[in-house]
Amino acid sequence: MNVMQATRLVAAREIRVKLRDRTFLISTVVFLLIAAAATILPPLLSGGPSTVAVTEAAAGPLRAAGLEVLAVPDDAAAEQAVRDGDADAAVVAGPEVLAMNDAPNDVVAALSTEPPVRLLNPDAVDPVVAFLVPFAFAFIFFITSQTFGAQIAQSIIEEKQTRIVEILVAAVPVRALLAGKMIAGTILALGQIALVAVVAVAGMAFGDNTALLSLLGPAIGWFVPFFLLGFVLIASMWAAAGALVSRLEDIGGVSMPVQLAVMLPFFGVIFLNENVTAMRVLSYLPFSSPTAMPLRLFSGDAAGWEMVASLALLLVAAAGFLLAGARVYEGSLLRTNGRTSIRTAWRERETLG
Repeated sequence: MNVMQATRLVAAREIRVKLRDRTFLISTVVFLLIAAAATILPPLLSGGPSTVAVTEAAAGPLRAAGLEVLAVPDDAAAEQAVRDGDADAAVVAGPEVLAMNDAPNDVVAALSTEPPVRLLNPDAVDPVVAFLVPFAFAFIFFITSQTFGAQIAQSIIEEKQTRIVEILVAAVPVRALLAGKMIAGTILALGQIALVAVVAVAGMAFGDNTALLSLLGPAIGWFVPFFLLGFVLIASMWAAAGALVSRLEDIGGVSMPVQLAVMLPFFGVIFLNENVTAMRVLSYLPFSSPTAMPLRLFSGDAAGWEMVASLALLLVAAAGFLLAGARVYEGSLLRTNGRTSIRTAWRERETLG
């Protein structure tokens, strides 16, 4: 078979194995439950409008405010409705608002005359959303790249440790073996993220949060190509790290630079997302641009040409790391006598070439 056929064969095998892995399936279900809970539960837990016991003559402003009105004949009946739990609040002569434990803010607001409000920054994002969205983008990229990248490294080490790699290399080209693993990991990672995105969007639609959906739509659209290239970059480093050792116990030593390359941008985006200058710099660095640049688009701080320029830089970086990772992988794959240095693997590839 040619390289393309061998690559498809390896990728299909890796995907089949992973889809039968209980850990992968359970983690996917957990991610989906988290996405559903984060988008569906807040509207449900927030509760509906208060039920107000009031005479029919005074019910007009309350109905206009969207409150649920319980019509009663007099003030005594209104107070008794609150004591019996039939109403959250009551409006009696005075006017006076009655409640059992907590002041019903929505009822008070409906009876109050509010002055007109003019927003100086009407397009500003809610502070809670402004924190949660950067955290969500950074967390998804961090967890997914670490999880699937580590699984690629683990698969390589297991094949070296059991010496099955010698049989595989005899059957398929080394480049096809690496390409198949990379393609399978990328497809699985994108598939998992796509499922999470669908559930999150459905949850926001269920909660009638159309304003947030309109803001997140372009950011999610740009996040996909940024994530794809960023994952290839990180996965290439994981593949090279896995090929440098022959035992699973040794992966911690060689994978530290890879983990730092993911962890530092993660915390940078989380803690510096309100710093315009820092986010502008992070949006052009290959290791942080997959999350920083879509976030700048979400906040309205990035122009279209910046998205294209950052994506082009990430493409060049991903291609460079992929070629370098493939070279280290080829030069160290068949060395099963302990840990191999990057310099040795690089020179070994020159000898093989």
